[in-house]
Amino acid sequence: MKGLSIADLAGQPENQLFDGIFLVLSRQQRTTKTGKPYLSLTLGDSTGQIESRIWDPSDPRVSAPFERGDVLKVRGSVARFEGALQLKIEMLRLATEQEFERSELLPSTTQDVAAMWQTLLAIVDSLHDPHLRRLLHLLLDDPIIRAAYQQAPAARQLHHAWLGGLLEHVVSLLGLAQRVLPHYPILMPDLVLTGILLHDLGKIHELSWQTGFDYTIEGQLLGHIPIGVSMVERAIDALPDFPPRLRTVVLHLILSHHGRLEFGSPKLPMIPEALMLNFLDDMDAKMQTVASEFQKAARQGRPAHQMTDRIWALDQRTMLDTRAWLTQAD
Repeated sequence: MKGLSIADLAGQPENQLFDGIFLVLSRQQRTTKTGKPYLSLTLGDSTGQIESRIWDPSDPRVSAPFERGDVLKVRGSVARFEGALQLKIEMLRLATEQEFERSELLPSTTQDVAAMWQTLLAIVDSLHDPHLRRLLHLLLDDPIIRAAYQQAPAARQLHHAWLGGLLEHVVSLLGLAQRVLPHYPILMPDLVLTGILLHDLGKIHELSWQTGFDYTIEGQLLGHIPIGVSMVERAIDALPDFPPRLRTVVLHLILSHHGRLEFGSPKLPMIPEALMLNFLDDMDAKMQTVASEFQKAARQGRPAHQMTDRIWALDQRTMLDTRAWLTQAD
């Protein structure tokens, strides 16, 4: 076992030394206001992450070479800076493989992956359009795609950024769609559901999740939308008699699901099903991002009346946990 987890640190007395094993999520060389160099790190494990500092990088106790993705055994203490926990590292070394399990270092979905996958397949089999069913089975029954779809995060840092996050996000969207679709007869349900199942397919190649979450070279150069379109095009080409017009709208769903050109969408949504896909995707991503910020604040022991840190995905605004605030004692 690796010792104290990130979640344990909220209850750790300030300035009391402890040992822990953590994954290096980011590393930056910075300088103080007086020009003194220091290292700013983000360390993480399966329970969360914490901002960390090495105030004297020349100290031999912290000078062991390491990079992002390495696993460190650290000795340090926690303190609060502007209301948030921060780790001050006094000693470090590279951890040995015998000192930790990889599952202890990466956050994972709390949902049952097998049950979510069965929910997903049940939706596929419920579609009325035989061409869409065949397309989805061709892709999702592929063992390589299936394994990656079940393991991949939905993002590197924002919403559903954990193992199984992609599958959790898609199943959440399917549940939302099943509630919304009956309310709008203008929509073709099979198209909306297919768009949900395929819109982030390219993320299984855009992202890597072996040593933390990051973009692959393919992901950086192409992005998940073009990657996903290419995957779906190849699958359609392997299906005889797939209707050309259906091909066009399926590809449009993937190409337009970010909703706006400035958000990386090659096309704006131009059919009602694409518009609905964008609305549902955006809502689920934003609500999960806010929920994750509230969970982080709770782990850090922040008081209920304190706003979150600025949230990049919400135009840098801060958020208040209304449930916690309204139920706290005066």
